[in-house]
Amino acid sequence: MIAITDLTFAHEKKRPILHGATGHAPAGVLTILAGQNGAGKSTLLSLLSGILAPDAGTVRVGPWTSPGDEDRIRRAVRLVLQDPDMQILGATVAEDLTLVGDPRDPRFLAVAKDAAARMGLLPHWETPVHTLSFGQRRKLCLAAALVHHPDEPPPLALLLDEPLSNLDYPGVLEMRRILRQNAAAGLTQIAAAHELDPLTDLASHVLVLSDGRIVLEGAPGAILPAVRPYGVRPPFGAWEE
Repeated sequence: MIAITDLTFAHEKKRPILHGATGHAPAGVLTILAGQNGAGKSTLLSLLSGILAPDAGTVRVGPWTSPGDEDRIRRAVRLVLQDPDMQILGATVAEDLTLVGDPRDPRFLAVAKDAAARMGLLPHWETPVHTLSFGQRRKLCLAAALVHHPDEPPPLALLLDEPLSNLDYPGVLEMRRILRQNAAAGLTQIAAAHELDPLTDLASHVLVLSDGRIVLEGAPGAILPAVRPYGVRPPFGAWEE
């Protein structure tokens, strides 16, 4: 389980983006992190992944707590950014997926190729990344997030910042398949989103972020009808001008 308690954070001593946020994401399921643009969703994901440390309060991931255990949290929690081109470093699919280990190690290579196969990228193993479609580049980032040293456990959680943005309909269907597959494998997932329709039926838990706090939390059926006052359109809800 991932839990945050009285979490406060401000960039460079500016007005806090998060202040006193408290909530949790259950283990082994998909949690939607909902909120309008600018609500602080991306900042919260950076704190949950150990990239940032809170100014006050705590982030707890399994047995580890931030502040203090950011290095362990970064190894256990993987963040996938909204823009894949900000995260891809290798020149080919193979190079990008083997940056964190020794590709000459057959055990590590097997882990990397398994991650590629899970995302349908194994046929593109030697493909230059600049020739991949946007959806394929996003899947490459997801695959890279699953790669780990063979002597270490796989990641405990996957954090996704707007995973369905800029995808066409087939791409959305493919991403939904991946999210469902990860949940079936017991991977804890948190997906930040402001458009909820494509994710609602896949999620077991919802957090709503507004004005630096988690203002709603619970099962989708109870929470989603109440999101409109916080600048989020309910799934399948009518547009109001």
